[in-house]
Amino acid sequence: MSELIIDGKPLAFVEGQSVAAALVATGRVSWRATRAGHRPRGVFCGIGVCFDCLVTVDGVGGQRACLVTARDGMTVTTEESTDE
Repeated sequence: MSELIIDGKPLAFVEGQSVAAALVATGRVSWRATRAGHRPRGVFCGIGVCFDCLVTVDGVGGQRACLVTARDGMTVTTEESTDE
């Protein structure tokens, strides 16, 4: 099984899974918060129409986790990893 790095920790995934699917498969349903009210967000539409599942992938921010196919060794950072 392949692994990507989420917020500095390894996460196993199945080939062909999106980053969002890999996160949800481990039980993680939220990885960012709204600006107003800090309400939790994760996958909402799952097809790239909304922007609830944004992550930073290999240093490039604003990536929709539901559209990015997980790759071995990929580094993903979520908003939950920051100490704002």
